[in-house]
Amino acid sequence: MPSTTKPQAKAPTPRERARAQTIADIVRIGREQLALHGAAALSLRAVARDLGVVSSAVYRYVENRDELLTLLLVDAYNELGDAVDAVVDALPEDDFAGRFHALGHAVRNWALREPACYALLFGSPVPGYQAPGERTIVPGTRVVYRLVRNFDAAHRAGALAAPAGPAVVVPEALSRDLAAIRSELGLEVPEELVTRGVLIWTSLFGAVSFEVFGQYGADTFAAREELFAHQLGLLAGIIGLV
Repeated sequence: MPSTTKPQAKAPTPRERARAQTIADIVRIGREQLALHGAAALSLRAVARDLGVVSSAVYRYVENRDELLTLLLVDAYNELGDAVDAVVDALPEDDFAGRFHALGHAVRNWALREPACYALLFGSPVPGYQAPGERTIVPGTRVVYRLVRNFDAAHRAGALAAPAGPAVVVPEALSRDLAAIRSELGLEVPEELVTRGVLIWTSLFGAVSFEVFGQYGADTFAAREELFAHQLGLLAGIIGLV
């Protein structure tokens, strides 16, 4: 009878551990540089200086500035995704409204705690840099996929009330895009609710961006946390989460 025991993963060699630690140090220092000087001013020479090595040593691990930006993007996307997963997974699977609110607050809390990383992910593009999709799409879509799948799970469970606002006719051209999305993600939620989900996604990050980037002004809203919680409640009503 064949064995069903899975082979143990090979332990990393000392060289592999050292390389992983050096890359982690480069990412840590890169984040510090990002917070101090912004993405456009990132410099591998500055990273090497703070790491205490010559710049040629850093180039053995990170080829250029664009590679460093990609490492920072992936690191930040995954940190945000982990923060969202931690709070959402702490709630019951059938608490769809609670999970939505927890997701929203997790995004806001992380963004306020890491404004430079949030700006790298959702602010203005870095001049001359194009993120490689094969490395950034999966980590970059973790939060929105979690959001949409929560809506879909609520729909499957019959837990969505009639959404707020009038029914909307989806244009034919948009309907084709939505069909592709629903097929790719295996969604049962109807296309009209997918469009509402897109509105919720963009509104959620828009509200966070307004706060992180100071777009409200200094004196407009003193009760920022209460404002955001109220906004989440309005957005939940758009798709029928109660």
